[in-house]
Amino acid sequence: MKEYNLREIISKFNITDGATPYGDGHINDTYVTNIGSKRYILQRINHSIFKNPQQVMENIFNVTEHLRKKIVEGNGDPNRETLTVIKTLDDKFFYKTDEGDYFRMYKFIEGAKTYQMVEQPIHFYNAAKAFGRFQKLLADFPANQLFETIPNFHNTKMRFENLLIAIKEDKVGRCANVQAEIDFALKRGGDVSLILDAIEAGNVPVRVTHNDTKYNNIMIDDITGEGVCVIDLDTVMPGSLLYDYGDALRFGTNTAEEDEVDLENVNCDLNLFEHFTKGYLEELKDDLTEAELELLAFSAKLMTFECGIRFLTDYLNGDTYFKIHRPQHNLDRTRNQFKLVFDMEEKMEIMKEVVKKYA
Repeated sequence: MKEYNLREIISKFNITDGATPYGDGHINDTYVTNIGSKRYILQRINHSIFKNPQQVMENIFNVTEHLRKKIVEGNGDPNRETLTVIKTLDDKFFYKTDEGDYFRMYKFIEGAKTYQMVEQPIHFYNAAKAFGRFQKLLADFPANQLFETIPNFHNTKMRFENLLIAIKEDKVGRCANVQAEIDFALKRGGDVSLILDAIEAGNVPVRVTHNDTKYNNIMIDDITGEGVCVIDLDTVMPGSLLYDYGDALRFGTNTAEEDEVDLENVNCDLNLFEHFTKGYLEELKDDLTEAELELLAFSAKLMTFECGIRFLTDYLNGDTYFKIHRPQHNLDRTRNQFKLVFDMEEKMEIMKEVVKKYA
Protein backbone atom coordinates (compact mmCIF):
# COMPACT_ATOMS: atom_id res chain seq x y z
CA MET A 1 0.00 0.00 0.00
CA LYS A 2 1.38 3.40 -0.99
CA GLU A 3 2.36 5.75 1.84
CA TYR A 4 0.22 8.88 2.22
CA ASN A 5 0.28 11.82 4.59
CA LEU A 6 -2.86 10.56 6.30
CA ARG A 7 -2.78 13.13 9.08
CA GLU A 8 -2.94 15.95 6.55
CA ILE A 9 -5.62 14.18 4.52
CA ILE A 10 -7.97 13.56 7.44
CA SER A 11 -7.49 17.16 8.60
CA LYS A 12 -9.40 18.16 5.45
CA PHE A 13 -12.40 16.38 7.01
CA ASN A 14 -11.84 18.23 10.31
CA ILE A 15 -10.20 15.27 12.05
CA THR A 16 -6.84 15.62 13.78
CA ASP A 17 -6.14 12.04 14.88
CA GLY A 18 -4.21 9.42 12.92
CA ALA A 19 -5.47 6.70 10.59
CA THR A 20 -4.57 3.02 10.29
CA PRO A 21 -5.16 0.50 7.48
CA TYR A 22 -8.46 -1.37 7.69
CA GLY A 23 -10.09 -4.24 5.77
CA ASP A 24 -8.92 -6.21 2.74
CA GLY A 25 -10.73 -4.87 -0.33
CA HIS A 26 -9.48 -5.62 -3.86
CA ILE A 27 -9.78 -2.09 -5.26
CA ASN A 28 -9.64 0.84 -2.81
CA ASP A 29 -7.26 1.52 0.11
CA THR A 30 -9.19 1.75 3.38
CA TYR A 31 -8.29 3.22 6.78
CA VAL A 32 -10.03 3.85 10.09
CA THR A 33 -9.72 7.05 12.12
CA ASN A 34 -11.61 8.62 15.00
CA ILE A 35 -12.66 11.71 16.95
CA GLY A 36 -12.83 10.61 20.57
CA SER A 37 -15.09 7.56 20.66
CA LYS A 38 -16.54 8.16 17.18
CA ARG A 39 -14.86 6.29 14.35
CA TYR A 40 -14.77 7.05 10.64
CA ILE A 41 -13.76 5.20 7.50
CA LEU A 42 -11.28 6.91 5.18
CA GLN A 43 -10.85 5.51 1.67
CA ARG A 44 -8.65 6.31 -1.26
CA ILE A 45 -10.74 5.97 -4.40
CA ASN A 46 -8.84 3.96 -7.01
CA HIS A 47 -9.06 6.43 -9.88
CA SER A 48 -7.27 4.11 -12.28
CA ILE A 49 -10.49 2.04 -12.15
CA PHE A 50 -13.03 4.74 -11.31
CA LYS A 51 -11.98 7.29 -13.91
CA ASN A 52 -14.23 10.05 -12.56
CA PRO A 53 -14.28 9.98 -8.73
CA GLN A 54 -16.50 13.06 -8.64
CA GLN A 55 -19.24 11.17 -10.48
CA VAL A 56 -18.78 8.19 -8.17
CA MET A 57 -19.28 10.39 -5.13
CA GLU A 58 -22.24 12.25 -6.63
CA ASN A 59 -23.94 8.89 -7.22
CA ILE A 60 -23.19 7.74 -3.69
CA PHE A 61 -24.34 10.96 -2.03
CA ASN A 62 -27.59 11.15 -4.01
CA VAL A 63 -28.43 7.49 -3.46
CA THR A 64 -27.64 7.54 0.26
CA GLU A 65 -29.66 10.73 0.77
CA HIS A 66 -32.62 9.03 -0.95
CA LEU A 67 -32.16 5.96 1.23
CA ARG A 68 -31.86 8.12 4.33
CA LYS A 69 -35.26 9.75 3.70
CA LYS A 70 -36.92 6.36 3.11
CA ILE A 71 -35.32 4.88 6.23
CA VAL A 72 -36.51 7.80 8.36
CA GLU A 73 -40.03 7.43 6.93
CA GLY A 74 -39.94 3.77 7.96
CA ASN A 75 -38.78 4.67 11.50
CA GLY A 76 -35.36 3.13 10.89
CA ASP A 77 -31.92 4.37 11.89
CA PRO A 78 -30.31 6.25 8.97
CA ASN A 79 -26.95 6.36 10.76
CA ARG A 80 -26.73 2.56 10.67
CA GLU A 81 -28.88 1.50 7.72
CA THR A 82 -27.10 3.47 5.02
CA LEU A 83 -23.68 5.02 4.53
CA THR A 84 -23.21 8.60 5.73
CA VAL A 85 -20.88 10.69 3.57
CA ILE A 86 -18.69 13.10 5.57
CA LYS A 87 -17.96 16.24 3.58
CA THR A 88 -14.67 18.11 3.62
CA LEU A 89 -14.20 21.47 5.31
CA ASP A 90 -14.91 23.12 1.95
CA ASP A 91 -18.19 21.16 1.56
CA LYS A 92 -17.02 18.61 -1.02
CA PHE A 93 -17.73 14.88 -1.20
CA PHE A 94 -14.01 14.05 -1.45
CA TYR A 95 -10.52 15.52 -1.06
CA LYS A 96 -8.04 15.52 -3.92
CA THR A 97 -4.35 15.62 -2.94
CA ASP A 98 -1.71 17.59 -4.81
CA GLU A 99 -0.50 14.25 -6.21
CA GLY A 100 -3.93 13.58 -7.71
CA ASP A 101 -5.22 10.98 -5.23
CA TYR A 102 -8.87 11.08 -4.15
CA PHE A 103 -10.04 10.41 -0.59
CA ARG A 104 -13.53 10.18 0.93
CA MET A 105 -14.88 9.60 4.41
CA TYR A 106 -17.91 7.83 5.93
CA LYS A 107 -19.24 7.39 9.43
CA PHE A 108 -18.11 4.05 10.87
CA ILE A 109 -21.06 1.72 11.44
CA GLU A 110 -20.63 0.36 14.95
CA GLY A 111 -21.88 -2.95 16.29
CA ALA A 112 -21.77 -4.71 12.92
CA LYS A 113 -19.14 -6.22 10.68
CA THR A 114 -18.57 -7.87 7.34
CA TYR A 115 -17.63 -11.50 6.72
CA GLN A 116 -15.52 -13.04 3.97
CA MET A 117 -17.62 -16.21 4.05
CA VAL A 118 -21.06 -17.14 5.34
CA GLU A 119 -20.66 -18.58 8.83
CA GLN A 120 -24.38 -18.96 9.61
CA PRO A 121 -27.08 -19.53 6.96
CA ILE A 122 -29.44 -17.14 8.77
CA HIS A 123 -26.90 -14.38 8.14
CA PHE A 124 -27.10 -15.03 4.40
CA TYR A 125 -30.89 -14.98 4.53
CA ASN A 126 -30.74 -11.65 6.36
CA ALA A 127 -28.19 -10.30 3.88
CA ALA A 128 -30.57 -11.22 1.05
CA LYS A 129 -33.39 -9.32 2.73
CA ALA A 130 -31.11 -6.30 3.15
CA PHE A 131 -30.10 -6.38 -0.51
CA GLY A 132 -33.75 -6.76 -1.44
CA ARG A 133 -34.73 -3.79 0.74
CA PHE A 134 -31.94 -1.75 -0.82
CA GLN A 135 -33.41 -2.49 -4.23
CA LYS A 136 -36.95 -1.78 -3.05
CA LEU A 137 -36.11 1.57 -1.41
CA LEU A 138 -34.43 2.72 -4.61
CA ALA A 139 -37.25 1.58 -6.90
CA ASP A 140 -38.48 5.17 -7.34
CA PHE A 141 -35.01 6.67 -7.79
CA PRO A 142 -34.60 7.53 -11.51
CA ALA A 143 -31.86 5.24 -12.80
CA ASN A 144 -31.11 7.65 -15.65
CA GLN A 145 -29.95 10.24 -13.12
CA LEU A 146 -26.98 8.09 -12.13
CA PHE A 147 -23.59 8.21 -13.82
CA GLU A 148 -22.19 4.97 -15.23
CA THR A 149 -19.12 4.87 -12.99
CA ILE A 150 -17.54 1.94 -14.83
CA PRO A 151 -18.94 1.78 -18.36
CA ASN A 152 -20.12 -1.71 -19.36
CA PHE A 153 -19.32 -3.10 -15.90
CA HIS A 154 -21.62 -6.11 -16.29
CA ASN A 155 -21.62 -6.14 -20.08
CA THR A 156 -20.90 -9.85 -20.27
CA LYS A 157 -20.57 -9.78 -24.05
CA MET A 158 -17.88 -7.13 -23.80
CA ARG A 159 -16.13 -8.99 -20.96
CA PHE A 160 -15.99 -12.07 -23.17
CA GLU A 161 -14.71 -10.03 -26.10
CA ASN A 162 -11.98 -8.61 -23.84
CA LEU A 163 -10.95 -12.16 -23.01
CA LEU A 164 -10.74 -13.02 -26.70
CA ILE A 165 -8.51 -9.98 -27.24
CA ALA A 166 -6.29 -10.98 -24.31
CA ILE A 167 -5.95 -14.48 -25.75
CA LYS A 168 -5.08 -13.14 -29.19
CA GLU A 169 -2.53 -10.62 -27.94
CA ASP A 170 -1.04 -12.87 -25.22
CA LYS A 171 0.89 -9.86 -23.90
CA VAL A 172 2.98 -11.68 -21.31
CA GLY A 173 3.13 -15.12 -22.91
CA ARG A 174 0.82 -16.97 -20.52
CA CYS A 175 -1.74 -18.52 -22.88
CA ALA A 176 0.16 -21.75 -23.51
CA ASN A 177 0.00 -22.68 -19.82
CA VAL A 178 -3.73 -22.03 -19.35
CA GLN A 179 -5.26 -23.73 -22.35
CA ALA A 180 -7.68 -25.74 -20.22
CA GLU A 181 -9.07 -22.54 -18.69
CA ILE A 182 -9.29 -20.87 -22.09
CA ASP A 183 -11.16 -23.86 -23.53
CA PHE A 184 -13.57 -23.82 -20.57
CA ALA A 185 -14.38 -20.17 -21.22
CA LEU A 186 -14.73 -20.50 -24.99
CA LYS A 187 -17.14 -23.41 -24.64
CA ARG A 188 -19.54 -21.19 -22.67
CA GLY A 189 -19.37 -18.10 -24.85
CA GLY A 190 -23.00 -18.51 -25.90
CA ASP A 191 -24.20 -17.73 -22.36
CA VAL A 192 -22.90 -14.18 -22.25
CA SER A 193 -25.67 -12.53 -24.30
CA LEU A 194 -28.79 -13.99 -22.64
CA ILE A 195 -29.46 -11.30 -20.02
CA LEU A 196 -28.33 -8.46 -22.27
CA ASP A 197 -30.66 -9.67 -25.01
CA ALA A 198 -33.54 -9.79 -22.51
CA ILE A 199 -32.80 -6.20 -21.45
CA GLU A 200 -32.68 -5.07 -25.07
CA ALA A 201 -35.99 -6.80 -25.74
CA GLY A 202 -37.58 -4.95 -22.81
CA ASN A 203 -38.32 -8.13 -20.85
CA VAL A 204 -35.79 -7.31 -18.12
CA PRO A 205 -36.05 -3.71 -16.85
CA VAL A 206 -33.13 -1.42 -16.10
CA ARG A 207 -33.14 -0.52 -12.40
CA VAL A 208 -30.89 1.20 -9.87
CA THR A 209 -28.56 -1.62 -8.90
CA HIS A 210 -25.55 -2.12 -6.63
CA ASN A 211 -23.60 -4.24 -9.13
CA ASP A 212 -21.14 -5.66 -6.57
CA THR A 213 -23.30 -7.53 -4.07
CA LYS A 214 -20.63 -9.70 -2.51
CA TYR A 215 -21.47 -11.00 0.96
CA ASN A 216 -18.65 -8.88 2.38
CA ASN A 217 -20.47 -5.77 1.15
CA ILE A 218 -23.20 -6.16 3.75
CA MET A 219 -22.78 -5.23 7.41
CA ILE A 220 -24.13 -7.95 9.72
CA ASP A 221 -25.32 -6.87 13.18
CA ASP A 222 -23.16 -8.36 15.95
CA ILE A 223 -26.14 -9.17 18.17
CA THR A 224 -29.16 -9.83 15.95
CA GLY A 225 -27.35 -11.23 12.89
CA GLU A 226 -29.53 -9.03 10.66
CA GLY A 227 -28.24 -7.31 7.55
CA VAL A 228 -27.76 -3.72 8.70
CA CYS A 229 -26.27 -1.75 5.82
CA VAL A 230 -25.26 -2.27 2.19
CA ILE A 231 -21.79 -0.79 1.66
CA ASP A 232 -19.26 -0.28 -1.16
CA LEU A 233 -21.53 1.80 -3.38
CA ASP A 234 -18.92 2.74 -6.01
CA THR A 235 -20.72 0.75 -8.69
CA VAL A 236 -24.29 1.87 -7.92
CA MET A 237 -25.64 2.73 -11.36
CA PRO A 238 -28.27 1.61 -13.86
CA GLY A 239 -28.30 -2.16 -14.34
CA SER A 240 -30.25 -5.38 -13.95
CA LEU A 241 -31.47 -6.82 -10.69
CA LEU A 242 -30.19 -10.15 -12.06
CA TYR A 243 -26.63 -8.90 -11.74
CA ASP A 244 -27.11 -8.16 -8.03
CA TYR A 245 -28.84 -11.44 -7.25
CA GLY A 246 -26.39 -13.51 -9.29
CA ASP A 247 -23.24 -11.89 -7.93
CA ALA A 248 -24.41 -12.29 -4.34
CA LEU A 249 -24.84 -16.02 -4.92
CA ARG A 250 -21.54 -16.29 -6.79
CA PHE A 251 -19.73 -15.04 -3.72
CA GLY A 252 -21.92 -16.25 -0.88
CA THR A 253 -22.66 -19.85 -1.91
CA ASN A 254 -19.02 -20.72 -2.60
CA THR A 255 -17.93 -23.24 0.02
CA ALA A 256 -14.42 -21.76 -0.12
CA GLU A 257 -12.93 -18.29 -0.49
CA GLU A 258 -12.68 -17.10 -4.09
CA ASP A 259 -8.91 -17.69 -4.28
CA GLU A 260 -8.91 -21.17 -2.71
CA VAL A 261 -6.46 -23.35 -4.66
CA ASP A 262 -7.81 -26.77 -3.61
CA LEU A 263 -10.75 -27.03 -5.99
CA GLU A 264 -12.18 -30.00 -4.09
CA ASN A 265 -13.24 -27.42 -1.52
CA VAL A 266 -15.06 -25.26 -4.09
CA ASN A 267 -18.76 -25.99 -4.56
CA CYS A 268 -22.12 -24.20 -4.67
CA ASP A 269 -23.86 -24.70 -1.32
CA LEU A 270 -27.51 -25.34 -2.19
CA ASN A 271 -28.63 -24.72 1.38
CA LEU A 272 -27.15 -21.22 1.23
CA PHE A 273 -28.63 -20.75 -2.24
CA GLU A 274 -32.06 -21.48 -0.81
CA HIS A 275 -31.59 -19.20 2.21
CA PHE A 276 -30.60 -16.27 0.03
CA THR A 277 -33.31 -16.86 -2.58
CA LYS A 278 -35.97 -17.07 0.12
CA GLY A 279 -34.90 -13.78 1.72
CA TYR A 280 -34.48 -11.94 -1.57
CA LEU A 281 -37.81 -13.00 -3.01
CA GLU A 282 -39.65 -12.25 0.24
CA GLU A 283 -38.70 -8.63 -0.39
CA LEU A 284 -39.03 -8.46 -4.17
CA LYS A 285 -41.06 -11.27 -5.72
CA ASP A 286 -44.07 -9.04 -6.44
CA ASP A 287 -41.86 -6.55 -8.26
CA LEU A 288 -40.11 -8.92 -10.67
CA THR A 289 -41.02 -9.57 -14.27
CA GLU A 290 -41.59 -13.08 -15.55
CA ALA A 291 -38.32 -12.92 -17.48
CA GLU A 292 -36.40 -11.89 -14.36
CA LEU A 293 -37.81 -14.84 -12.43
CA GLU A 294 -36.93 -17.23 -15.25
CA LEU A 295 -33.33 -15.97 -15.36
CA LEU A 296 -32.62 -15.78 -11.62
CA ALA A 297 -30.94 -19.17 -11.23
CA PHE A 298 -29.02 -18.74 -14.48
CA SER A 299 -27.80 -15.33 -13.35
CA ALA A 300 -25.83 -16.94 -10.51
CA LYS A 301 -23.92 -19.03 -13.02
CA LEU A 302 -23.46 -16.12 -15.44
CA MET A 303 -22.09 -13.74 -12.80
CA THR A 304 -19.68 -16.45 -11.65
CA PHE A 305 -18.58 -17.03 -15.22
CA GLU A 306 -18.17 -13.31 -15.78
CA CYS A 307 -15.98 -13.01 -12.72
CA GLY A 308 -13.91 -15.98 -13.83
CA ILE A 309 -13.25 -14.55 -17.28
CA ARG A 310 -12.37 -11.18 -15.74
CA PHE A 311 -9.77 -12.87 -13.53
CA LEU A 312 -8.47 -14.84 -16.53
CA THR A 313 -8.32 -11.73 -18.72
CA ASP A 314 -6.36 -9.86 -16.04
CA TYR A 315 -3.98 -12.79 -15.65
CA LEU A 316 -3.33 -12.93 -19.40
CA ASN A 317 -2.81 -9.14 -19.49
CA GLY A 318 -0.19 -9.23 -16.74
CA ASP A 319 -2.29 -8.60 -13.59
CA THR A 320 -3.08 -4.93 -14.14
CA TYR A 321 -6.56 -4.63 -12.57
CA PHE A 322 -7.08 -6.75 -9.45
CA LYS A 323 -4.73 -6.60 -6.48
CA ILE A 324 -2.67 -9.79 -6.28
CA HIS A 325 -0.66 -11.23 -3.40
CA ARG A 326 1.17 -14.02 -5.21
CA PRO A 327 2.35 -14.61 -8.80
CA GLN A 328 -0.60 -16.78 -9.94
CA HIS A 329 -3.26 -15.20 -7.75
CA ASN A 330 -5.57 -14.27 -10.64
CA LEU A 331 -5.16 -17.72 -12.17
CA ASP A 332 -6.09 -19.32 -8.85
CA ARG A 333 -9.17 -17.09 -8.74
CA THR A 334 -10.04 -18.07 -12.31
CA ARG A 335 -9.88 -21.78 -11.59
CA ASN A 336 -11.90 -21.29 -8.44
CA GLN A 337 -14.71 -19.46 -10.26
CA PHE A 338 -14.74 -21.90 -13.16
CA LYS A 339 -15.07 -24.82 -10.75
CA LEU A 340 -18.04 -23.03 -9.18
CA VAL A 341 -19.57 -22.49 -12.64
CA PHE A 342 -19.24 -26.21 -13.36
CA ASP A 343 -20.86 -27.13 -10.05
CA MET A 344 -23.74 -24.70 -10.65
CA GLU A 345 -24.33 -26.26 -14.05
CA GLU A 346 -24.63 -29.66 -12.38
CA LYS A 347 -27.17 -28.23 -9.90
CA MET A 348 -29.04 -25.83 -12.20
CA GLU A 349 -32.35 -27.71 -12.28
CA ILE A 350 -32.43 -27.83 -8.48
CA MET A 351 -31.64 -24.11 -8.33
CA LYS A 352 -34.50 -23.35 -10.71
CA GLU A 353 -36.89 -25.34 -8.54
CA VAL A 354 -35.81 -23.36 -5.48
CA VAL A 355 -36.63 -20.11 -7.31
CA LYS A 356 -40.06 -21.45 -8.27
CA LYS A 357 -40.66 -22.49 -4.66
CA TYR A 358 -40.30 -18.94 -3.35
CA ALA A 359 -41.60 -17.02 -6.35
